Amino acid sequence: MTNKQLVLQTDFGLQDGAVSAMRGVAYSVADNITISDLTHGITPFNIFEGSFRLFQTVNYWPAGTVFVSVVDPGVGSKRLSIIAKTTAGHYIVTPDNGTLSHLIAHGLIESARVINETTQRLPGSEKSATFHGRDIYAYNGAQLASGQVRYESYQQVVPVEQLVQLPIHPGQYQATPADEPQVVGNIDITDVNFGSLWSNIPVREFEKLSLTYGDTLAVQIKHQGRVMFEAALPYVHTFTDVAPGEPLIYINSVYTVALGVHTGSFEQMYHVGAGPDWAVTLTKKM
Repeated sequence: MTNKQLVLQTDFGLQDGAVSAMRGVAYSVADNITISDLTHGITPFNIFEGSFRLFQTVNYWPAGTVFVSVVDPGVGSKRLSIIAKTTAGHYIVTPDNGTLSHLIAHGLIESARVINETTQRLPGSEKSATFHGRDIYAYNGAQLASGQVRYESYQQVVPVEQLVQLPIHPGQYQATPADEPQVVGNIDITDVNFGSLWSNIPVREFEKLSLTYGDTLAVQIKHQGRVMFEAALPYVHTFTDVAPGEPLIYINSVYTVALGVHTGSFEQMYHVGAGPDWAVTLTKKM
């Protein structure tokens, strides 16, 4: 049974007709599919952010769902257009430019196949090389979601280990010479609406610190090696466990360590950010 769900992610925004054009192409291919949006607010050209949003979202959709993810600063270049299959049976139609990095790093991509950009595209679009989101990804995504083509119809296989990957180093627990255990990682993303910082330190590594709610940790944030924030913060269950305006440590909805402020923005209050160049260390004082 075909799922017939198509989910779109881009860095296009909603100020012009680009996303609507993608939807129009998809519905022209198959008017019996359901099209939903993951987000169209990815920071322009930020492949790392697009990769994280896929990781954040994909597994909450039913198996068989087709995702179209277009964050494609190299559109029209020699980078491949691919369809990847997850270990849970989702499909992701996307450029091979690193947008699958988080999913690959967590062992969630089973296989990938290449789209022929010359023949497997919206008829009549051959002279355009700058809107593959419409002409290739939405078109193929709709065909796949509707069951008009099968994943196996894309005959050229590309090994997962050969896909383009951005550096992803999941956070981890480590002991220190001073016998003060700590967890280290990166700030992957900002919770855009509320200004919290979401690290890549998984809860399983954080739990090795043997903490209880209310314990205080020394937190240090660096940007390209320069210390940007340093303070002792409490580990809490919910934001209301501290006073309004107070900073805190908590476990977020993707089960990693996060830093927030009760009814405030950690990002704005402390002038810090997110991305591969932002490192965080949390140390348990003994």
